[in-house]
Amino acid sequence: MASPILAPARRDLLHRRIRLLVGITIAYNLVEAVVALTAGSIASSAALIGFGLDSTIEVLSAAAVAWQFTRKDPQRWEKPTLRVIAVAFFALAAYVTASSALALLSGERPEHSTVGLVLTAVSVIVMPFLSFAERRAGREVGSATAVADSLQTLICTYLSAAVLVGLALNSLFGWWWADAVAGLVIAVFAVREGLEAWKGDACATSVGMLLEDEHDDHHDHHDHHEG
Repeated sequence: MASPILAPARRDLLHRRIRLLVGITIAYNLVEAVVALTAGSIASSAALIGFGLDSTIEVLSAAAVAWQFTRKDPQRWEKPTLRVIAVAFFALAAYVTASSALALLSGERPEHSTVGLVLTAVSVIVMPFLSFAERRAGREVGSATAVADSLQTLICTYLSAAVLVGLALNSLFGWWWADAVAGLVIAVFAVREGLEAWKGDACATSVGMLLEDEHDDHHDHHDHHEG
């Protein structure tokens, strides 16, 4: 994505806004992971546990990419970092698939989870706003990674909706299998994210790229002064 011609002050503002939005998204995913894992363990919900694990990997992948860009040669660490993220998503997919299949075969009925319903409902409301704000700022500043990250955030909304539907069907109609089906949906998303990371398109790449953008800004100012 070509960078549009923007006043330096406006570009700096947009970069700060994107970094803030990415930071909020990471913090929200961290809280989401803790709450979902706790609520899922209490209710024996494969969908909630998988949802929490997915959020955990989102946070860890963001931290891994951010760490990568603290190295002297970030590009050297890019492929190993993305491969670790990919393996984590593949492991999540395997775990959730196995636990969901076991729940379906055994007929284990997850309990009603008010916390899980509220958490996923809030995510369905909050995530689109974060996605829209980051996508808007990313397009204006010409950051392809910010736009891609905003789309990933939007995909997390669909994931939240799938889990919400599974939990609601179990709570309202006693359709216990809906929870396991929602877990399988998470497994599909995890495989997708793992493949993207393996190919070099990590969901949290924007964290590192924004750090790199900031570094490039310093170079731009330095070159400008030299000119």
